[in-house]
Amino acid sequence: MTDTHSANRTTSAPAAQEQAGTFVISRTFDAPRALVFKAWTQAEHLARWWGPTGFRIEIAKLDLRVGGEFHYCMRMPDGNAMWGIFVYREVTAPQQLVFVNAFADEQGHIVRAPFCATWPLEVLSTLSFTEHDGKTTLTMHGVPLGASAEECSMFEAGIGSMEQGWGGTLDQLAAHLARMQA
Repeated sequence: MTDTHSANRTTSAPAAQEQAGTFVISRTFDAPRALVFKAWTQAEHLARWWGPTGFRIEIAKLDLRVGGEFHYCMRMPDGNAMWGIFVYREVTAPQQLVFVNAFADEQGHIVRAPFCATWPLEVLSTLSFTEHDGKTTLTMHGVPLGASAEECSMFEAGIGSMEQGWGGTLDQLAAHLARMQA
């Protein structure tokens, strides 16, 4: 994988300046679009790459349909857990996924982020998958949903941290896609 300045990996800085408050990250994978979409939509694949580097993912539920949920636990190396949930708004295979992303409790109820009381409760995420010459570019846009001005400001201030976190997660996806094709 190459660094942030390569053609294969871009992050949100230019887009964030143009569209304040929107997180945008894009990565090109050496894999066909159908395979990248499959890695995002099947539990056996998500469990192998999703989440922060060093965390183990436990999937409580994956119901890939409009109104369906992906409810998961991110188990930290020290054993502590953080729960999250996606609620799908659009599933257009293999071109696009739209979902509301939030921290959750073990039962799937939305809760405040464990690291910040003013982080938006919900983020609307749109993932677009485009293929060219057997490679797939994934572009994700994230924007706070129904957030207060304070929550929007916190989200915008966290874009650099999100770039780092998502960069590691997408590195794990790239490695998983390579294993899937081996």
